[in-house]
Amino acid sequence: MDAQADFPFLRADRHTASLHYLDNAATTQKPRQVIDAIVECYTRAYAPVHRGLYPLAALATENYETARRRLARFISASSSSSVIFTHSATESINMVAEGWARSRLGAGDQIWVSRLEHHSNFLPWQRVCLQTGAELRVIELNPDGTLNLHSAPDLFGPRTRLIALTHVSNALGVINPVGEVAKAAIGRGIPVLVDAAQSAAHEELDVNDLGCDFLAFSAHKMYGPGGAGLLYAKAARMAEMEPLLLGGGMVDEVGDVKSSWAPPPARFEAGSPNLADAIGFAAAADYISAIGMSVINTFIRDLTDCALRSLQSIPGVKVYGPSEQGQRAGIISFNLEGVHPHDVAQIAGEMGVALRAGHHCCQPLMKTLGVAGTVRASFAIYNNESDVEALVSAVRRALRLLL
Repeated sequence: MDAQADFPFLRADRHTASLHYLDNAATTQKPRQVIDAIVECYTRAYAPVHRGLYPLAALATENYETARRRLARFISASSSSSVIFTHSATESINMVAEGWARSRLGAGDQIWVSRLEHHSNFLPWQRVCLQTGAELRVIELNPDGTLNLHSAPDLFGPRTRLIALTHVSNALGVINPVGEVAKAAIGRGIPVLVDAAQSAAHEELDVNDLGCDFLAFSAHKMYGPGGAGLLYAKAARMAEMEPLLLGGGMVDEVGDVKSSWAPPPARFEAGSPNLADAIGFAAAADYISAIGMSVINTFIRDLTDCALRSLQSIPGVKVYGPSEQGQRAGIISFNLEGVHPHDVAQIAGEMGVALRAGHHCCQPLMKTLGVAGTVRASFAIYNNESDVEALVSAVRRALRLLL
């Protein structure tokens, strides 16, 4: 796949010719199609959303709601009213924790997460459990980093009120069987939230096939703008939710003592809507759809397998997570034995290879692995074999210099 030409930041010029950007699990670069959509909004069609009756305001409102419909189509949601615009996947998950789960939890109840979770899908549940007397339970892992569902015999038990799982681990790249878990949970009346922040760019998202009650992801990890996120909720769950934020645009009637809220999804979008980024978000989804998710998925997995084989051939490199094809998305975490991950990433950076090193906002996972952190390489559609070669060269140089 030759997608680099679509990404202005990655054009081969004197600024970025030596850059091998492999920190895509943190954030992705933006294609011209997304940039143009945002510029078009600000230069030709920007006005308040849902707040004016003049033609320009009506156009802004229509563009905003069209973006919602495009994103609903991206995840195969049956209605755009099930899509809430947020600032991030983090905010989306907190909306469910505070606006839905809190009022339904009591002493003895359980919320389940996995050992793989990003702090964004761990801390909100930890807080509501501490505040309500509920218990936060953790699905442990097999030696290869995949979920060990046998370690959680009470997962679908009568005390479970919610299961919150990442679709793809941001640290290990593990692809979790969220559809299988949701299918089993639905039969027992247990809601499921899927954190799709790492899967939205590379894995098919069909909320009907997944069977989840809630789904959260952000734009900036799928070639879209920063500061934009999405929460999908089934109609029945959305009707049960209370808004996290109160203010303009989300009310029906305000009184001195009591107020009433607007119908969903407006109820959950207090404040002035982020018009340009909503349009950019939808443009990113359209960009992915135009290439084809199956094409992207195959490309990313093949490139990841190539990098995995190359890294595993280097003496002293320990790779975490599954090695079997189909169990890992485009993320590889590894360490060079005896070397701090920050040192490896610094040497790589000096060679123009952008990697992430640290605990990746997954401290409970790192404690289970027995490490302070790992080095992480993560791939996107604009990467290629030259990036893999640069990664391997950087690790080999770290090996020569530090061991």
